[in-house]
Amino acid sequence: MCGIIGYIGPKNATETMLSCLQSLEYRGYDSWGLAVNTENGIAFVKEVGKIGAVSSVSALPKSSVGIGHTRWATHGRVTRANAHPHFSNNKKIAVVHNGIIENFQAQKKFLTQQGFKFYSDTDTEIIPNTIEYHMRRGYDFVEAAKRSLNHLEGQYAIVALHADEDQDQLIAIRKEAPLVIGMGKEENEFFVASDVPAFLDHTKKVIFLEEQDLAIINRKLTIFNLSKNIEVHRKIENIGWDPVQAKKGNFDHFFMKEVAEQAEIIERVVNIDKVLIKEIADEMRKAQGVIFVACGSAAHACLSGVYTLASVAKMHANFYFAHEFKNFKKFLTPESLVIAISQSGETADTLDAIRVAKSCGAKTISITNTFGSSLSRESHRTIIERAGPEICVLSTKTYTAQLAVLTLLAYELAGKMDEGVAKLKELIRYIYYLTSEEVRKFIKKIAENLRYTEHLYLIGRDLQYPTALEAALKIKEVTYIHAEAFAGGELKHGVIALIVHGTPCIVFTSEKNEREIISNAMELKARGAYIIGVGPNNNEAFDVWIKVREDEEANSICQIIPMQLLAYQLAILRGCDPDKPRNLAKSVTVK
Repeated sequence: MCGIIGYIGPKNATETMLSCLQSLEYRGYDSWGLAVNTENGIAFVKEVGKIGAVSSVSALPKSSVGIGHTRWATHGRVTRANAHPHFSNNKKIAVVHNGIIENFQAQKKFLTQQGFKFYSDTDTEIIPNTIEYHMRRGYDFVEAAKRSLNHLEGQYAIVALHADEDQDQLIAIRKEAPLVIGMGKEENEFFVASDVPAFLDHTKKVIFLEEQDLAIINRKLTIFNLSKNIEVHRKIENIGWDPVQAKKGNFDHFFMKEVAEQAEIIERVVNIDKVLIKEIADEMRKAQGVIFVACGSAAHACLSGVYTLASVAKMHANFYFAHEFKNFKKFLTPESLVIAISQSGETADTLDAIRVAKSCGAKTISITNTFGSSLSRESHRTIIERAGPEICVLSTKTYTAQLAVLTLLAYELAGKMDEGVAKLKELIRYIYYLTSEEVRKFIKKIAENLRYTEHLYLIGRDLQYPTALEAALKIKEVTYIHAEAFAGGELKHGVIALIVHGTPCIVFTSEKNEREIISNAMELKARGAYIIGVGPNNNEAFDVWIKVREDEEANSICQIIPMQLLAYQLAILRGCDPDKPRNLAKSVTVK
């Protein structure tokens, strides 16, 4: 879940990597560090916290090659000693790493018995020392790095440099964690990163490393696939993202910028190749069992999709959290179809679910926002959401894109593609209203009343249930308020015991289920709850009402937007960082 950058080229590596790291900070912001190769050995800087005051970087000498890292802690507390890069005992090898080395304790014990010492609590520190161990036995840097991998179990993306052996050289290794190489515009210029936005200002030409690829990057690029033990050639891809999309512009935070882009996102989804949508829908028709898998916000999109398919296409589909999917693999057959949804396309548990499905012979389809991601490469077919780069850690516009893609599939399955397209197009102007300054000011007033609340509950029925789940996730992710969502029918089965006088409760309504959910709202109100209604009609049960017009199967898209705004306004009022919530990272690349 950490951010990696490596650079070789004519520019000052320190300045170049620093700007790249700042573009990657959504992947981790506990600590960060840089290391550059010089005539006098490896110079480095490591700091705790977000990449802000960078005066310490100015002390680094100019260099044409270096590595950098922004950390999301897995092993070891957030300290300068635990920050990357990590070094071998002889200080000649520096490594940055994303992932988890699962057997690090056993390997650390082995290296300790060989006389190695350790100065951090991380799993990463065993990597440069294992390389040094093999170099002591007479192997060169590249061969030692290859042999070191036999000692490492788990998932990892590694970039390493050596102080002596070909100073203008990086080694990049990928196993179940993303790494991408950027082909710079200058001669002999290369970037290597965990995500494309790192170097989007510098190049759009990329090579996605595949599983067990080892790249040697110097004045040229050479890639070996370790599982096949041969040199391979990977295709150079052109990324369609505009670098401007990855910048805040006039907004204070990426969160608000990305919320405001959602009308444009709907328009992009509407323009997805209809032939592709039809072909995926045909696969769903033919399948003997359609199963959605995902985690986090994408899981809520899947659940919403299950409701939409049932309502619009009269099709049954199942949903499982990706990390629980393996428990149900015995039900898979070659006629099963597993659809995985992931913003990054690198979610470790979702990738694991796809691999489980394929091991059982099932066909796999992915819906992701990231062209060239592991998920898109490992699936039989892929729909790219076309939401553009999403920098805020919280999913907003990509969640909307996922809902819109699932809506198109449902209408195509019902033989009503034109109706589905028309419904989504109608939303565009309304979403502009929902993200307008007028609505933002209204939501801010509601947020001011909720600023000091400790507990908040949300309920919905039908499509409004997954909307309640996603709204609760947004609120707790960015405000640290305990927010919990329930299906309206569950209230009397224990949940209502949590309600005391003044407890805020958000109630999502629609024309379809208004009577039932209002009855639930009245039950809450009778226990003293403060009721916030979200839906097409006001009601005496509501203390405050957020009007969102009735849009039937598109209600999930419309009703989540005011909740995104509420989460944002609450975060600002509570002094939280909307773009980088504590303990979270954008891409969950570890299990």
